[in-house]
Amino acid sequence: MRIRKQFVTKGLLAALAAGLFMACNGNKAGNNAPATPAAGTNAPAAAGFKIAYVDLDSLEAHFEYFKEKKSQLEQKQQGMDNQLKAKARALQSEYQDLQRKASTLTQEQGEAAQRSLMAKQQQLEQEAQNMRAEYAQSETKFNEELQKKLDDFLKSFNADKRFAFIFSYRTGQSNILYVDSAYDVTAEVIKGMNVKASEAPAK
Repeated sequence: MRIRKQFVTKGLLAALAAGLFMACNGNKAGNNAPATPAAGTNAPAAAGFKIAYVDLDSLEAHFEYFKEKKSQLEQKQQGMDNQLKAKARALQSEYQDLQRKASTLTQEQGEAAQRSLMAKQQQLEQEAQNMRAEYAQSETKFNEELQKKLDDFLKSFNADKRFAFIFSYRTGQSNILYVDSAYDVTAEVIKGMNVKASEAPAK
């Protein structure tokens, strides 16, 4: 008997395995730096209305906490991806084995084998969906932790109210069209946040 090919196709399995995190990668941790934290916004503007900015590209490149957590997220993503690829390969192998044995099976046996493969495929698709949700949750938690760390540090950094506003800046992805490096406090912020992170108890 002929085994129908409407399920467990190579294209579907390849897309399922290789494309697991396509949606997540469009918004991966490398672009997850906090939006636009502001410090001292409730204080009256100082003489000359001083402002400053933090370059998020530099912060991501040199803030050790960010790099460590980003690496952990990438490892988690890779582990999930590898796990799904292995299961997809096993399912594909089972499908090919069924094709080879098709001529020796009765119609009832063939249909039962097909139902079993379809159930396994659906289970794999559900597992991929669960993994995407789990990864997204981890990524969101990381973003929130990073945002809080930056917010808390900037409150302390600007405790003397010397800046009326502290903006975020990212090359090519910012509403700020021009920045003067004289107002760049990124190096100070990175240094201070690294010191603070190193002093914090390990979790």
